[in-house]
Amino acid sequence: MSQVKENDTVKVHYTGKLSNGQIFDSSLEREPLEFQLGQGMLIPGFEMGVIDMKVNEKKTINIPVSDAYGDIQQELLYEVKKEQLPPEMSPEVGMGLASKDPEGNEVQFRVAEVNEDHIIVDANHPLAGQDLIFDLELIEIK
Repeated sequence: MSQVKENDTVKVHYTGKLSNGQIFDSSLEREPLEFQLGQGMLIPGFEMGVIDMKVNEKKTINIPVSDAYGDIQQELLYEVKKEQLPPEMSPEVGMGLASKDPEGNEVQFRVAEVNEDHIIVDANHPLAGQDLIFDLELIEIK
């Protein structure tokens, strides 16, 4: 029986969890995730976890921060004066915001902190700074 190797295209069902057991994403209620290894489309730890799996094999992998979304980068935390926000906005911690960078690309932020005269927004990936756990099932090797 063949095993997954570099550059294979595979289909995988997964459930992603935080170290406290909270599920943050799952493919079980939709089509399995299809991707080609070695393209950099997924976090390194996920790709490494699929290597050597056989069709119908199930396993759980633990991905440290360094092989997931990395550490929280302090330079991606920004202070925004409340007067710069739309007047009808009531910012709350966890709220998603979007803005445009100087090149016109959309940038996603989350409100990390709300203070009297300013808020702190976070442009880090929401899973940055987290160790991740994935339950995997290999469906197909193409």
